[in-house]
Amino acid sequence: MKDDYPKIYLYKRIVQAKLFIDKNYFDKIDLDNISDESYFSKYHFIRLFKTTYGKTPHKYLTIVRIEKAKLLLKKRNTVIETCFAVGFESSSSFTGLFKRIVGLTPSEFQKKEMLRESELVTMPLKYIPNCFAENKGWTKNSNFQEVT
Repeated sequence: MKDDYPKIYLYKRIVQAKLFIDKNYFDKIDLDNISDESYFSKYHFIRLFKTTYGKTPHKYLTIVRIEKAKLLLKKRNTVIETCFAVGFESSSSFTGLFKRIVGLTPSEFQKKEMLRESELVTMPLKYIPNCFAENKGWTKNSNFQEVT
């Protein structure tokens, strides 16, 4: 039991740093700020964070920012507004990084989401998995297949 205390204590400090990222992703934070939250040296912190979460703190921060950006774009914020709201300082670096991670530029992503949103209203059956429809008996003696 005595041996578990240091591991729990270390883990708690790493979680504290992750929560700091989650709460402050939109600010200009860097490795120094994040590692300070956990009271580790930068290099030791990077190793522990990567062991715990499977990615570096910088990669985690980037993923958090991109996920928040996706939410803002779905709410129809402009690309520029979104870029600055999630902590990026350059729209070109934001667009490039977004495309590398998501596979679409922010504006392409937003257009795709807006199309999806309108199709949900006009063609809701298109978004119901066929296996679910079959399970419910909706595909028998119906035009379900024609609609999708």
